Amino acid sequence: MQYKRTLLITGGAGFIGSHVVRLMVNKYPDYRIINLDKLTYAGNLANLKDIEQAPNYLFVREDICDYERIREVLREYEVDGIIHLAAESHVDRSIRDPFTFAKTNVLGTLSLLQAAREVWEARPEKYEGKRFYHISTDEVYGTLDFDGALFTETCKYDPHSPYSASKASSDHFVRAYHDTYGMPTLVTNCSNNYGPYQFPEKLIPLFINNIRHGKPLPVYGKGENVRDWLYVVDHARAIDLIFHEGRTAETYNIGGFNEWKNIDLIKVLIATVDRLLGNPEGHSLPLITYVTDRAGHDLRYAIDSTKLHKELGWEPSLQFEEGVELTVRWYLENQDWLDSITSGAYETYYEQMYQGR
Repeated sequence: MQYKRTLLITGGAGFIGSHVVRLMVNKYPDYRIINLDKLTYAGNLANLKDIEQAPNYLFVREDICDYERIREVLREYEVDGIIHLAAESHVDRSIRDPFTFAKTNVLGTLSLLQAAREVWEARPEKYEGKRFYHISTDEVYGTLDFDGALFTETCKYDPHSPYSASKASSDHFVRAYHDTYGMPTLVTNCSNNYGPYQFPEKLIPLFINNIRHGKPLPVYGKGENVRDWLYVVDHARAIDLIFHEGRTAETYNIGGFNEWKNIDLIKVLIATVDRLLGNPEGHSLPLITYVTDRAGHDLRYAIDSTKLHKELGWEPSLQFEEGVELTVRWYLENQDWLDSITSGAYETYYEQMYQGR
């Protein structure tokens, strides 16, 4: 089949990436969608079981830091669009191991940029019809006070963790490739995502699983830190829209206009999980356990998505309570998936499958 275009989605076996891959495969049967993922601990092909046999879907196991192989993949499949989601993303892990975050998030992004530049510039049409779309985070902006201010696309960068510093650096490289080489790039910065298939080291799936097993719910400090929450399917919709209709070299913020203090969010989770499990009201509240605050813990994140709404008409489709209900139900109904992740069985399976590759 002659495809209209070929998109490479990096990190497509991860949480957000799998939702983007699924959306693109189903929505654009005339596109070839290549899911390129290293299958680190956070990557799981079980996230894409429902579309793995689709004729326009292809999985390639590679490391974005392997410049030569990335270049070969881009050339072999004549990729004309890249949606770059592959990243190390857990702040606590970045505090323990900043080198891995610098390698994957900075050097991996640079490897991808340079490979795309070399392959695309060698073609007669060069950058015509090409797009390099880099997905980043609101954490690059630093922190906000409780004064109602929001992060906009013009806020200065002020990262406070090795994770956010690595993402800030990768953002700068993407913009530099547009300014220096004319590469048609896009950058988006999103707020905290939640929903199905999220790796259970993150707050919402971790707490759902802990409530299910009656384990402690560790809350940093007093639980007063505020985050803006975005349902992952809405984020995937935004990525699709921006990739196709966003202006080249622009930055767009993607947020849920949906701020919650951590402790209030946790109480909503407890109430929802207890209700769906048939527990008495307040049954799991004693599981809340306050722990020493995270080093460099940002006080508040809040994204202003006005630009995205005005230019492209995007807005979240769900209220938070609706999204939490859908999310909790999914994890409770997919306990085999959750148990496979928490046991590490999926990692052993992939190592055996791809041994020596």
